[in-house]
Amino acid sequence: MIQFLKLAELSAEAREKLLRRAEKDIRDLFPLAQEVIDRVAREGDAAVVEYARRFDAKNFEVSMLRATPEDFAQARAALEPEVIAAIEAAHENIQRFHEHQMPEPMWFTEVKPGIMAGEKVTPVTSAGLYVPRGKGAFPSVMLMLATPARVAGVPRVIVVTPPTPEGKADAASLVAAEICGVDEVYVVGGMQAIAALAYGTETIPKVAKLIGPGSSYVSAAKRLLYGTVDVGLPAGPSESIILTDETADARLAALDLLVEAEHGPESAAILVTHSEEVARQALEILPSYIAELPEWRRAFVNNVLSNYGGIVLTNSLDESIQFVNDYAPEHLEVLTSEPFVTLGKLKNAGEILLGHYTPIPTANYCLGLNAILPTGGFARSFSSVSVWDFLKRTGVGYLSAEGYQRLQGITATLADYEDFPAHAMAIRKRNQILGI
Repeated sequence: MIQFLKLAELSAEAREKLLRRAEKDIRDLFPLAQEVIDRVAREGDAAVVEYARRFDAKNFEVSMLRATPEDFAQARAALEPEVIAAIEAAHENIQRFHEHQMPEPMWFTEVKPGIMAGEKVTPVTSAGLYVPRGKGAFPSVMLMLATPARVAGVPRVIVVTPPTPEGKADAASLVAAEICGVDEVYVVGGMQAIAALAYGTETIPKVAKLIGPGSSYVSAAKRLLYGTVDVGLPAGPSESIILTDETADARLAALDLLVEAEHGPESAAILVTHSEEVARQALEILPSYIAELPEWRRAFVNNVLSNYGGIVLTNSLDESIQFVNDYAPEHLEVLTSEPFVTLGKLKNAGEILLGHYTPIPTANYCLGLNAILPTGGFARSFSSVSVWDFLKRTGVGYLSAEGYQRLQGITATLADYEDFPAHAMAIRKRNQILGI
C-alpha cells in the first residue's frame, strides 16, 4: 500500500515520523560492537579471523586477509570488458570533478602591514575506506571513496571490504581499486574491520581516518570509536526526494522514486508535489513499475513506500520546497519547469539533481559528483564526501617587527582580562628582551 499523504492534513506526530525516516536505533548493537572492538584491540588478527568465520566465510584464514596481486589479476579476468570499461569511464568523470575541488596548497593574506596569516593544506597521513558488500557488489562506492583520497594525495590508502562466502573480495571492487591506484585491500568487513582500522592488527594497519558507508553494525562500531579515530560523515539508510511541479512527467517521477527505495527496507523515498494530477498519475503507474522488479527488491520497495515514503501532496511549490528543506534529503531530484530557479530556494540536501535528464542513478555511478552523502537529516550540516575529507588545514602566521608592535599591546590586554599571566608575561618580557 503506497502512502498518499496530504501535508496540510498531517498531524504533528505523523509529520515528525515522516521527517524521522526509519532511524534504526543502533544502541541495541553497542554491547556486541564493544565486545568486537575490545577483542580486536587485544587479540588482533586472531579476533578478526574468528569474527570473519562467524559472520562471513566459514573457512577464512589469516592468509586471506590481504588481497594478493593474483587476486587482482583474477578479478580483472573474471569481469566482462564492458563492465571494466564502465568502471574506467565513471572513474574518469569522478576524478575530473574532484580535481576541480583541490585548493591551493598554501595561501597568505596581509591582515595589516607586517601581519601575515594563511593556511597550509596537506593530506591526512593515511585513510581507511570501508566498501560494503551486501547481497550485491559496490564498485561504485570504491570509486567514490578511493578517487578523492588519491586526488587529495593521501600517502597510504587502505581499503577494507567484506569477503564473499568463499573468502574473496568482490571482483568488480578489486578492479575499481586497481583503476584508482589502490592496491592495499583487506578482505574484512563489519565491526571487526572498523576496529582493525582504528587500532591496527598484525596485518591490517591503523589509520588516521576511516570513512565509508556500512550496515547498522558498522555504524554502531563507528559510534563507539568516535574520538579514537576520525570516523567520517554519518551514513545511514538511503533516502531520496523527487520534487515536482505540474509540468513534470509523472512516469519519470515514479521511476526515479523507486531508485533509492530498492536499496533496503529502511530506506526512504518520497515524491513531493503540489500537483494532484502528477501525484495521481504517479500513484497509478507505480504498481506496474514495481511488478517488474525482482521479488526481493520488490519487497524492499513496498516496505519503503508504505512506511518511510510514498507521495506527499502540498498546496504550492513553495510549500514543497519548505518540506524539502526541513527533510534535508540525501538525494534530491528537481523536476520543475525552471529547475535552476528552484535551485536558488533549496538549502538542505546531500546532492541536488536538476531536470528530467539527470536521474539519481547517473549521479550514483558516473556523473562525477560524489555519491557518498549525509543521510538522516545530516545534510543540514554535513557535506558529501570530497577531497576535503582527506585534507587538513593548518594555520600559518608571520609577524614582522612592525606587525608585532601592532599586536603586542592588544595581546597583553586580552591575556590580562582572561587571567592568563604566562601569556601576558611572554609578551611583556619579550618586549624587554627585544628592547621594545
